[in-house]
Amino acid sequence: MVAHRLVSALAERGYPGPITVLAEEDRPAYDRVNLTAWFDAGADELALPPIAADVHLDDPVVSIDRDNQVVRTISGRTVSYDTLVLATGSRPFVPPIDGRDARGCFVYRTIDDLEAIQIWAAGARAGVVIGGGLLGLEAANALQRLGLATSVVEIADRLMPLQVDDGGGQLLRRHVEGLGVRVHTGHPAARVDTDPDGTVSGLTLADGTRIEADLVVFAAGVRPRDELARACGLAVGERGGIVVDDTGRTTDPNVYAIGECARIADQVHALIAPGYAMAEVVADRLTGSPAVFPGADTSTKLKLLGVDVASFGDAFARTPGALDLVYADPVAGVYGKLVVTDDARRLLGGVLVGDASAYPVLRALANSDEPLPERPAELILPERNDSAPRELPDAAQVCSCQNVSKGLLCKAICDDGCTTLPELKATTTAGTACGSCLPLVKQILTTELTRAGVAVSRALCEHFEQSRVELFDIVRIRGIATFSQLIAEHGRGRGCDICKPAVASMLASLGGGHVLDGERAALQDTNDHVLANLQRNGSYSVVPRVPGGEITPQKLIVLGEVAQEFGLYTKITGGQRIDLFGARLEQLPAIWRRLVDAGFESGHAYGKALRTVKSCVGNTWCRFGVQDSVGLAIALELRYRGFRAPHKVKGGVSGCARECAEAQAKDFGVIATETGWNLYVGGNGGFKPRHAELFARDLDVDTLVRYLDRFLMFYVRTADRLQRTASWIEAMDGGIDYLRRVIVDDELGLAAELDAAMQRHVDGYSDEWRAVLDDPDKLRRYVSFVNAPDTPDPSITFVDERGQIRPTRALEVVRG
Repeated sequence: MVAHRLVSALAERGYPGPITVLAEEDRPAYDRVNLTAWFDAGADELALPPIAADVHLDDPVVSIDRDNQVVRTISGRTVSYDTLVLATGSRPFVPPIDGRDARGCFVYRTIDDLEAIQIWAAGARAGVVIGGGLLGLEAANALQRLGLATSVVEIADRLMPLQVDDGGGQLLRRHVEGLGVRVHTGHPAARVDTDPDGTVSGLTLADGTRIEADLVVFAAGVRPRDELARACGLAVGERGGIVVDDTGRTTDPNVYAIGECARIADQVHALIAPGYAMAEVVADRLTGSPAVFPGADTSTKLKLLGVDVASFGDAFARTPGALDLVYADPVAGVYGKLVVTDDARRLLGGVLVGDASAYPVLRALANSDEPLPERPAELILPERNDSAPRELPDAAQVCSCQNVSKGLLCKAICDDGCTTLPELKATTTAGTACGSCLPLVKQILTTELTRAGVAVSRALCEHFEQSRVELFDIVRIRGIATFSQLIAEHGRGRGCDICKPAVASMLASLGGGHVLDGERAALQDTNDHVLANLQRNGSYSVVPRVPGGEITPQKLIVLGEVAQEFGLYTKITGGQRIDLFGARLEQLPAIWRRLVDAGFESGHAYGKALRTVKSCVGNTWCRFGVQDSVGLAIALELRYRGFRAPHKVKGGVSGCARECAEAQAKDFGVIATETGWNLYVGGNGGFKPRHAELFARDLDVDTLVRYLDRFLMFYVRTADRLQRTASWIEAMDGGIDYLRRVIVDDELGLAAELDAAMQRHVDGYSDEWRAVLDDPDKLRRYVSFVNAPDTPDPSITFVDERGQIRPTRALEVVRG
């Protein structure tokens, strides 16, 4: 990637001479930063743009003759040079332990490595990754996605020791273990265990712990590839790396080195941003500009195993007098630390785990002299999540990989006419490497276009120029039934993890088939993918619907029998349902069969759909109740069951003003009065609680249902992706008053259409669990191993959890 950047930079600067590239791999340059995306997108999606050079693939250099300025390749080719640039990168470090060469051991460096891992994983049950840094967690993610029980071994006492501190490491570990990955820290690997035929059978740690595994991935760091430099007499560092000055030049004035093979300012940098900065400096030098290396930006933002992790600037407070500001919420799974100067006026660095949405702005602040607000901690407190973005100075660096400032972005927007994110990326190169700055780049684009009075794009993602609302109308009006048809006719590319689940939700909202029919199955998020909730240990939970919380004794008995038969942990949820935890994938159909035969159906706890309509006991039992809250809650839950939306939806019905069902904390809430029902909308609990607002008073049941039908269907049609009803109403021009005019007064003339749409949903409802049980093709999804569909996962053992059986991964330390 660094060599590719150098050649591109030379072309941009009008370098006159011919350029020859001699490469070891048999494929052109590709995006190693997003290497794991190969498992989904393939090699074509990772390919970098072609470069203007004479490129020779699969022909590495084997010797350098500096006296005659000639290099020789493995094929015997001889190439003379005026200037030679070494961009040989690094090689994976494999600890010198017994068994490291066994069959089933791999490194995680190239596409060829990934292809080999994928082939071996097809016959494996469990894998272990040696190394808990950035690359190690990427490799663990890959092994999990390949269906392996996965462990990570890190010699340090925390994961990602070079990026996060102890507090962030603890929370990161909780997140990672919560996704079913076993984590072992503080002890190195001692040996790879093998079978008699020389294949991997496990890994033994220095403390004697043995991890069962059929596959081992070494991701324990890298070492500079400086062997060519050593052989031809160039200076190298004591710990490796070709020594260069701040212009990238080696001890030979005709030879430069850039990227991971170079030691600059006595440091070797294994990140893309410093490598790109070196490439830019050398390009400037070769075209007559007096540039020097500006220093390494080691900021990093990644989503590892679905967990946001970010580190920037002086994250470990090494600056004299630096102060730490820490916010930790282990319940919400969020950790943030800011490192500020001793006068709290400037931001030096920080760490974010669980929620890294503030990273682009914080990193830009750390790279500028912009003063901090009076209370710097507000920058990471959760109540700032929806606040207006902080204005950055033009000098603030937005994209460290490509060294793009805010001022350069503004110039491209205002002077060069960039009006879309792809145009801005193409013009400035911002966001074209790791992509972590793209949220801030898009924010700057929107702000500048709005100031200029230009209509701002609300594109769903880079594959669709339309917003979610516009795409919903396209799907609805044109009757589009597949993602393939939609992207072929109205988008581009293959889609991503933003647009695919969003379109899946639209298709489900409009009916027309089961969520696992055909290609729809591949669009779903993790939980929808199997119609059950993935739990932290890799097992699943099953939540049958219990409308209004009302349940018969016989159904309670069946739930108990199912939990006992399958060894499930049971818990009553906050939404008046019973959750059965610990089911293996292959057990789900058998569990569903028992429940469906007893009269249960899916509770859609796994989907962006209606979850529950909670109720108190109402006037049936309560001496304060004035209406039948249970009966109404059951009727509403049965009416809206299976209703798919941009986000999960919850309801509540209270039988009097005492509000025992907490209806005002729900997306829609109903509270009984002496003469009818009061309807509240737009509330939600969670990370940022918000009370619902009173929408209408003293309604009869028919009017209440009619208003609710329209409210929910209008929400589905007009909300953004993953937008809760609360923020939807907050962002609505006119707010609750406008919503009332649409729903009650029919200001837009949509009432009849919304009514009919909801009625189609009600008439077309079918239970998703039963549909799987009745379809042999869908049932084939529910196996742990294709070649042994009835074999339980051998890495799962069972322990007591408060007197009940709870599954846990083997070797997990159980507290309590």
